[in-house]
Amino acid sequence: MTDRSDPRPVSRRRFLQGLGMAAVAGRAFLESGDARAAVYAARDAAGEEADWPEMTHRRLGRTGFDAGRLVMGCGATLMFRRKDALLNAAYDAGINVFDVGFGGYYRNAEKNLAPFLQKVRDSVFLISKAPADLDIGPNEAVTPAQAREAAKVWSERMDQSLAALRVDHVDAYYLMASYNPSLIRSDEVYEAFEKAKQAGKVKHLGLSTHRNAEKVLLAAAETGHYDVAMIAITPGGWYDWESKSVLEGSPPMTDLRSVLDKARAAGIGLVGMKASRYLAGLPFIGWGDQPDAFDRYYDKSLRAAPLSTFQRSYAYVLAHGLDVVNADMGNLSQLQENVVAATTLQNAFA
Repeated sequence: MTDRSDPRPVSRRRFLQGLGMAAVAGRAFLESGDARAAVYAARDAAGEEADWPEMTHRRLGRTGFDAGRLVMGCGATLMFRRKDALLNAAYDAGINVFDVGFGGYYRNAEKNLAPFLQKVRDSVFLISKAPADLDIGPNEAVTPAQAREAAKVWSERMDQSLAALRVDHVDAYYLMASYNPSLIRSDEVYEAFEKAKQAGKVKHLGLSTHRNAEKVLLAAAETGHYDVAMIAITPGGWYDWESKSVLEGSPPMTDLRSVLDKARAAGIGLVGMKASRYLAGLPFIGWGDQPDAFDRYYDKSLRAAPLSTFQRSYAYVLAHGLDVVNADMGNLSQLQENVVAATTLQNAFA
């Protein structure tokens, strides 16, 4: 990725100062028992002193939770190894929502998050997720039998997530890859959630989707069952999982505000994802970075703000309808960059 600059906005709070390479490495080793984790942490912190802004918060729908506006995405980040030093830095920076996913997709991410959770579980909002693996078109109607099977698979995966995370409950569990509005509306899924809730396994029902997002989100709002929705959206409009770009024919985000407002009016907390994925490209298939892709949606003040291209996209989606934004961050520099983006909206949109 390019343009990973440190813009240093005016209003800052300095902490973690003097976090030297040896100190970080030692902390990582003590927490993980893994020498490799210590080496990775040391590389991230080598020679750096981090300036961090104060985290801002937003009430996450009817969950009632005051969420930091940057969510720590732990799925891809923790698939292969623990990163306790990074998780601790995120927590110290004011991030209090941690999002992960079941092992069938995210491998060891839940297991690698578990040790960190043992220390902070009571002060963070924990989200995990799993798909129901329903083989059906995005706009087909599910049968009762299909919905029952989907709910059964989803419930079983929730139990697997709890075991991997070593917790007795999650704050929200998403129906992952929710591209079918009929399944979203199904009584069977909601009954499975209610059963899990009564058993103390989960507090809030959520969904996540990269496809058919507008129809899915409106269906969720109609039911009144969903408390959180994670949607793939960019300044240019809906993100499309299949093309890995902005959905063809999508209106820009500003024209989707009525859809987002309907969901919020139904009590749904809105979590964004993939806000800047299109900018980074996919070099392994020959698709290069596109840092200017969203510039035409930005006003003069945002274009002039001392932010990187990635920061602008996060700041923009947070200012135009989202409560929080989810980002997978693999190192301390990315964490710092995204914290700045999520906490300096008043400067970028002045």
